Order: sequence, then C-alpha cells, then structure tokens
Amino acid sequence: MMGPAHSLSGAAAWLGVGAATAAAGHPMPWPVLVVGALICAGAALAPDLDHKSATISRAFGPISRAICEIVDKLSYAVYKATKTRADARRTGGHRTLTHTWVWAVLCGAGASVLAITGGRWAVLGILFVHLVLAVEGLLWRAARVSSDVLVWLLGATSAWILAGVLDKPGNGADWLFTAPGQEYLWLGLPIVLGALVHDIGDALTVSGCPVLWPIPVKGKRWYPVGPPKGMRFRAGSWVELKVLMPAFMLLGGFGGASALGFI
Repeated sequence: MMGPAHSLSGAAAWLGVGAATAAAGHPMPWPVLVVGALICAGAALAPDLDHKSATISRAFGPISRAICEIVDKLSYAVYKATKTRADARRTGGHRTLTHTWVWAVLCGAGASVLAITGGRWAVLGILFVHLVLAVEGLLWRAARVSSDVLVWLLGATSAWILAGVLDKPGNGADWLFTAPGQEYLWLGLPIVLGALVHDIGDALTVSGCPVLWPIPVKGKRWYPVGPPKGMRFRAGSWVELKVLMPAFMLLGGFGGASALGFI
C-alpha cells in the first residue's frame, strides 16, 4: 500500500486498541489515545525505510536518505544469508527484513527501552520522529507542497506540547505500566502495532509480505504471506483509494468514539 493508506490503517488500529481496552475496563486517558494513534500512524510508514522513494526515506532529508541506504544493504545481506533454495533471487532489500514481525518487535522494544532510560529528551525524540511521519502520511497533500522545515517545526512543536500534556498526573505517562521508572514504557506498543499493520497491508498487495520470517513456510524462509492471488491488488489502485482508505477512516472514527465512551 501507499503511505497515506498505511498511516490511516495505523491510526485506526490504535483507536481500535483504545476501544478494546475501554471495553475491558482499562480505558486509555485521551492523551494516550491521541498520541498513540499519531505514533502508530507514523510507525506504519517505518518499514519502508528500505526503499529510497518511500515517504520515510525522504522525511528527514539527507539523514533519512543515508539511513535508507544502510537499511537497504543490511536487509539484502540478511536476505542472502538466510534464504533457502526455494526463495526467489533479489537485487535489493525492499520488503525483506523491515517487513517482518522480528523487526517490528525490535523497533518497539528499542523505543520502550530508550524512553525509560533516556529521560524526557528521548521521549521527545521518539514523539518528534513519529509525529513528522504522521504528518507526512495523514496530511500528505499539504506536506508535499510545504517545506520540510515547516513539517519538522510542526512535529517538534506537537511533540513538546503532547509530552507536556502526558506528563500531567492522570494523563497517561504511566498508562499500563505504573511502577516507578516505567513511565512511557508503553510507547513501544503503537510502534510495534504500526509496523505490523504496515506488513498486513502490504500482504494484501500483489507481492505479498514476508512478515513471518524466519519461520519457514512451504520451504521458503521469506514466504510472501497474503490472500489468494485473485484477492490481491496493486499498491495505489482503486481498491486502496476507494475502498480501504474510507474503511480505515470509518473504523478509526468508530474506535475513537468507543474508546472515549461516546458509543
């Protein structure tokens, strides 16, 4: 799928989690619902860091482009080192390592550890990166015609304001993990969810997605998981634009309303 659909699906997924936790008797404070949805929307773009034309690879200028080159080469090296004879030949690392559950869990765990060990500035950094990506994904038309600096300023300002709101008692810095020193440990959860939602979205497209790596399926360690080929679609096709994106908006709205107790 394309960036906007990925971001919408990520936001909708976290709002759905908010609805589920509310139904289970452990509702999210509204700042956690909002911040988590934005982080998840940004994280849903992150697996495409292995593609030089992806939104995330362009979002932070030369820095993200350089990281993209490294991630692409790393992903390709891992692919070559772990593929079986049944796996297809490849010339690059796109849709390999970063499109697996292993990568999703490692990114989420790394963010959680950074959040609880790095203090406020680490939290602000995590929020900034994902809020910039959320703007690029959810407001992609506006982001494309504006300068990168304006998007970065919006991300930085939003990160500062939202962190201040979360820090207030009862607003969610210690949501889910309440032991002293575990504030913001939950930040890794929307990152894991966003990456997995991205992988599921890509699995619906023609190429499928090797989300189960390194678990072998039918002799392939990089098996392209997906529905029957007749049910798949091309990225950017009418199915994505006219069916899936409106569905994500409706589901996200329903999930948010349920999480906040309006339904």
